[in-house]
Amino acid sequence: MTADTAAHATPAAARRQIRPPDPEAVTRVVAAALAEDLALGDPTTDGLFSPDATATFTLLIKEPGVVAGLPLVAAVFAALDPAVVVTATAADGDTIRVVPAEIARITGPARAILSGERTALNLLGRLSGIATLTASCVAELEGTGATLLDTRKTTPGLRELEKYAVRCGGGTNHRLNLGEALLVKDNHLRLAGGIAPAVAALRRSAPRLRLEVEAETLDDVRSALDAGCNRILLDNMTLDEMRAAVALIGHHVESEASGGITLANLRAVGETGVDFVSLGALTHSARTLDVSLEVAP
Repeated sequence: MTADTAAHATPAAARRQIRPPDPEAVTRVVAAALAEDLALGDPTTDGLFSPDATATFTLLIKEPGVVAGLPLVAAVFAALDPAVVVTATAADGDTIRVVPAEIARITGPARAILSGERTALNLLGRLSGIATLTASCVAELEGTGATLLDTRKTTPGLRELEKYAVRCGGGTNHRLNLGEALLVKDNHLRLAGGIAPAVAALRRSAPRLRLEVEAETLDDVRSALDAGCNRILLDNMTLDEMRAAVALIGHHVESEASGGITLANLRAVGETGVDFVSLGALTHSARTLDVSLEVAP
């Protein structure tokens, strides 16, 4: 990190270890995005610059936020031309407070950099927006004891990367896919005949998986406790109902709040005593952060 950028950025706490995205997911997403944008090539760039033309660009973040997606930027340009060099001056998870700020310098074949510009910026802006919203929500919950979770409400094909962005913002991932844990939701319960038979069937069919049951009422909470589960999801409850549910649950199992939760009421939800708060908005409603790639002076 350069001295100038360091003055603009707050590194992730103690440079915490952020689990990187699955390399196979990065390769797949980058390949699909480039194929979409370069389906007919880039005649503008190719017509203006020779194959041996080189240039240096600065990658800027233009509004305050949390950086996420620099490995994707590097992957985009590497896929187009391995001669492109991406030198990061910030790291994923860093909070940039004073803008505009340089977060990377990119040097190499001009054709590859110009052709990959939009794909790289789309990914970086999207992931940084998710990380920024996540960090705001984590800050709201600070001191309540509740852990912020994401959901599976992600962009199709981008789940691994969007959940990585949540990690960059300090959030915690819930299930990456349906097979990682059992979550019995309202439609499952209607078709299965209720909480007790659903839990009994799943304990027989998948005894090693953690089991979470959705509860819409306090009676549902009692039924879930009686049936024996690992976590109870308090769905669309009022704050008073959540507090009552937490009192019923005690330390018997974990509690999670979900539904109707926004940044405005997030702290109040955390203060009900729930163990977890899951928020689909982290990935389905985050605003893309303003980033740009400009020819270096």
